[in-house]
Amino acid sequence: MKGATGSMIDEEKEKQAKRRYRRSGLAFSVLGAIIAVFIITTVFQWKGITINVDTNEPTAQADELHLGKNQEDVTQAIEENSDAVVGVSNLQQTAQGLQKASSGSGVIYKKDGGSAFIVTNNHVVKNASELEVVLSNGEKAKAELKGTDPLTDLAVIQIDSDKVKKVAKLGSAEDVEVGQTAIAIGNPLGTDFAGSATKGIVSGLNRNIPVDINGDQQPDWQTEVIQTDAAINPGNSGGALVNLEGEVIGINSMKIAQEEVEGIGFAIPMDVVKPVIDDLETEGKVTRPYMGISLQDLSQVPGTVLQQQLNLPSDVSKGVIVAGIEQGSPASDANLKKYDVITAIDGKKIDSLMSLRQYLYSKTEKGDQVELTVYRDGKQMKAELELSSQ
Repeated sequence: MKGATGSMIDEEKEKQAKRRYRRSGLAFSVLGAIIAVFIITTVFQWKGITINVDTNEPTAQADELHLGKNQEDVTQAIEENSDAVVGVSNLQQTAQGLQKASSGSGVIYKKDGGSAFIVTNNHVVKNASELEVVLSNGEKAKAELKGTDPLTDLAVIQIDSDKVKKVAKLGSAEDVEVGQTAIAIGNPLGTDFAGSATKGIVSGLNRNIPVDINGDQQPDWQTEVIQTDAAINPGNSGGALVNLEGEVIGINSMKIAQEEVEGIGFAIPMDVVKPVIDDLETEGKVTRPYMGISLQDLSQVPGTVLQQQLNLPSDVSKGVIVAGIEQGSPASDANLKKYDVITAIDGKKIDSLMSLRQYLYSKTEKGDQVELTVYRDGKQMKAELELSSQ
């Protein structure tokens, strides 16, 4: 028994010794770490080394401050423009009397004496018997149509300025960048939701959307637009697309309404809008170069007609056919004939009526001389034409 007890005592002493060793080892480790830090710090100081903290690096607090500033900018941009964005009601005469056929939005861009001028979309005011403007405070005013331009889908209307409190600041689309914040302000689904605002980004620039003006299912023009994912709903047409500086950079025009498409809306850039509304306000229409001919796309004519009746070479498949000539027009003075085929203007190939219009309206002015490349009875010729205006 004594031998067993002695053995147990020896084992317990050995365990206590091991525990003391581990504790001392841990203590020496901690002490070693402290000494190492002290030595490193001392060496760094002795060598003159300093550690700079880059305060420009994003932190959670910096992100919160940035988001707060962005929200302030959004709120301020909306406040600066809400009173300048109005509802526009299209009233049409029916058997039951004058009824509201549709509604949209508009932007007050100018006050001059007793009048205030509003830009909206052509499709908002189309076929209206009367127009009514609903201001941001709910007051209504009868509006006069000053002019429309179907090609750009723009219109100008006028109201008395006595109730107008705010005029929008028109900006420019030249410095607009993809990814920047865009705010759409308007009256979605009618005046019950007047002054609504949605926020998104600019999704794309220099987009071209085909426009069918005469209803023949063929594009007559391509409207230049800004693409945005800020929600543009029915009734937003004619409203403002605004940047964080509170400037109107575009006039909301349309959205792609397909079940599988979400977040694709369009606005007409202010650089396109400004010259058009100047003409509409003062002249009631946009003055553009004029040739005095009616045209048809060559691509719409069967190939047998092109070769058998027009005697066109087999390699000529694009251009426009002269379908009619107005008497006393530049085309008449240039001796153009019915069934002439125009394939180029000033050396630029013409593929369609739309490409011809785009060249005329963007590259020429009233009084300019243009050279047409024309096929008549299968033979190529040149025709000089002096443009007038329409």
